[in-house]
Amino acid sequence: MKQYTVTGMSCAACSARVEKAVSKVDGVSACSVSLLTNSMGVEGDADSASVIRAVEEAGYGAALKEADREAGHNAESIREQEKALEDNETPKLKKRLFSSIGFLIVLMYFSMGHMMFGWPLPAFFEGNHVAMGLVQLLLTIMIMVINQKFFISGFKSLFHRAPNMDTLVAMGSSAAFLYSTYALFAMTDAQVKGDMTGVMKYMDEFYFESAAMILTLITVGKMLEAHSKGKTTDALKGLMKLAPQKAVLLIGGEEKEVPVDQVKKGDLFLVKPGENIPVDGIVVKGSSAVNEAALTGESIPVDKAEGDEVSAATINQSGVLTCEAVRVGEDTALSRIIQMVSDAAATKAPIARIADKVSGIFVPAVIAIAAVTFLVWILAGQSFGYALARAISVLVISCPCALGLATPVAIMVGNGMGARNGILFKTAASLEETGKTEIVVLDKTGTITKGEPRVTDILPAEGVPEERLLTLAYSLEKNSEHPLAGAVIAYAEEKQLRAEEVTGFQALPGNGLLGRGRDGLLTGGSFAYISSKIPLSADTEEKVKQLAGEGKTPLLFGLDNQFLGMIAVADVVKEDSMEAVKELTDMGIRVIMLTGDNERTARAVAARAGITEVIAGVLPDGKEQVVRSLKEEGRVAMAGDGINDAPALTRADVGIAIGAGTDVAIDAADVVLMKSSLKDIPAAVRLSRATLRNIHENLFWAFIYNIIGIPLAAGVWIPLFHWQLNPMFGAAAMSLSSFCVVTNALRLNLFKVYDSSHDRKQKGRGKAAEESIKNKNIKKEEGNEMKKTMKIEGMMCGHCEAAVKKALEAVDGVESALVSHEKGSAEVTLTKEVADDVLKKAVEDKDYKVTAID
Repeated sequence: MKQYTVTGMSCAACSARVEKAVSKVDGVSACSVSLLTNSMGVEGDADSASVIRAVEEAGYGAALKEADREAGHNAESIREQEKALEDNETPKLKKRLFSSIGFLIVLMYFSMGHMMFGWPLPAFFEGNHVAMGLVQLLLTIMIMVINQKFFISGFKSLFHRAPNMDTLVAMGSSAAFLYSTYALFAMTDAQVKGDMTGVMKYMDEFYFESAAMILTLITVGKMLEAHSKGKTTDALKGLMKLAPQKAVLLIGGEEKEVPVDQVKKGDLFLVKPGENIPVDGIVVKGSSAVNEAALTGESIPVDKAEGDEVSAATINQSGVLTCEAVRVGEDTALSRIIQMVSDAAATKAPIARIADKVSGIFVPAVIAIAAVTFLVWILAGQSFGYALARAISVLVISCPCALGLATPVAIMVGNGMGARNGILFKTAASLEETGKTEIVVLDKTGTITKGEPRVTDILPAEGVPEERLLTLAYSLEKNSEHPLAGAVIAYAEEKQLRAEEVTGFQALPGNGLLGRGRDGLLTGGSFAYISSKIPLSADTEEKVKQLAGEGKTPLLFGLDNQFLGMIAVADVVKEDSMEAVKELTDMGIRVIMLTGDNERTARAVAARAGITEVIAGVLPDGKEQVVRSLKEEGRVAMAGDGINDAPALTRADVGIAIGAGTDVAIDAADVVLMKSSLKDIPAAVRLSRATLRNIHENLFWAFIYNIIGIPLAAGVWIPLFHWQLNPMFGAAAMSLSSFCVVTNALRLNLFKVYDSSHDRKQKGRGKAAEESIKNKNIKKEEGNEMKKTMKIEGMMCGHCEAAVKKALEAVDGVESALVSHEKGSAEVTLTKEVADDVLKKAVEDKDYKVTAID
């Protein structure tokens, strides 16, 4: 999407006009104009010159944004974006307003103070009605000159056959001024003729104060609106201010401060305590606590050591860090966040289309209603001045701005709230759609679980101290590169244990490990392997089965002929997963776990997380099919973190990427959770619902204001209730309508996204039972499938399953393989005939033994 800055827009009718003009340009597939940020997003292959020309022909100005003129987001381009978001309008409008008020006070003294309350005037004006009229004329002209922008924009838009809010103001004020000028000349003629009755009659027809008051009050509204609109972009401006300006590079062992733009991938940079980290990198030396609140909203500092990643704009709080630059310029996490929030501001929510359609015909319709109002009152026998006052009231009370701002201001504030809490909505549509979610599908590994094995249970044999079991297991596993060994090593190092020296180490694939320690031969591995070396009790076997049933992998250890005990390892559920699932369920949302793991492990993990619906043994393309099937039962949000989740994230109504996941998953998603916390999913739903509720409130008041105000201004209620609206009060009401809409949107800043106490259930439309969901997914017509079952020895954990699965699915003709280390089998689905020898070789090349193929 290319982004442009659009100038000259003053209301929703303007943005609708620009959008309509650009959409007609050849090569433009989609166009979205934001009145709030004066920006436009254009998709398609149309050249920029054609787009800019279309905007100019519509009567407005346009320029390609800095970030799209140059390749890459650097500090300079971020500063350009920040400058573009600065509130330049409020200071200008303040100056206009104070000048207008100065002249208006004098004008009101002459027109209302003296005439109605008898306030004193200089002797020169006593009885000189023409002089009084001339003073009012001159003061009104001054106010009109100060507020000339209304007239320039209004009549220019009218000339381009695209009238806007400024057109209504300009027409109303001009009509009042011109008629008052006519009345002044007519009064002058009457005074020359000595017709004092005529003089007093025409003096009552002066509307100079109305013309001036209309302009001043609309300027008040514009200033309040501009100030409030400026507040809605605070979150984005705050992010941009975080962009570091300098970096300290280490060149030849010396420190050199350079602009952050000059940092290249691979450079070494130094970050001292209290300094911002300039670009994304990896710690190569040192350790520290880093405050990542700027990116994740999490206030608790995160410990960083060698090998850990650090992000631009986070703050180093304690130690000195030496880091290697990994992502610079537009690739840093900060730049990507800024781009996501900026892109979301340039897009339009589906609900905004309603207001856009109304805004497109609103101003011409109001002008027509004003003309009809004038004619009706003239035909009803009222004076020209009376009929004109009613028509002017209609022109100045009508407000397309409130309609045009109802949606974008709420979207901008909601998006900013999300960004402050580490929840990034990529588009306005994704912010709107997230709150309508009825089914949440969660990937298991890295989403519900932490994605890395951890020690969960330590069960020493009778008479063996726990520390001895851990020390000997650590001594043996330290020589292994298996992921399960990593879990034992990490746990032992946490306990600050010291490993013994092990000689003659051997890794026996699919079985276990052995090596000679200080006290004898150490062995470690699966129940099958250890039981072949050391006699094990029935209780031990029962405990192994129990742990396996809980989705854990038991590792057994022995010393010579003595059984030392077992250590259970599993991919542990994140601390907040259960709470997040409960919150989603309380909202009336179905939660389903979708995983490629075997059914037994999946159900064990789901039970710990509080999930009742599980779909297991699913391939990446199968995940996409499951999501496609679930969409028939309601709106689906899919959360995942891996490359294999990308198709499903794209297929879902709302794709949610875990921030710690792969770039592919993040690119495919609609929402990114920077904190990688599942609790951010109900928070995102909550924020979306609050934003949508705010939009509905804004649209209601914007529509109801015009539905009530226009008939009142036209004088519909005068015959019944004698309700009559002065044009000045109409202008005041118009001024306040937009301000009220923007202020209501700003209330979202007070919304607590993690407060579940006010959650309400949203009735889902899904009607199918869990069994029907499962049956619809991943399986094809049985008549088109060929299946083979392989008996395999040597598998002992989920990682072994993954290795066998990957090897089999790499064979030409194998569509999928469902592997279970507990059953010691693999069920292979084929799309064509594959020889048994080929399947056997694929598995045995990975050091596992195939005993039978059926």
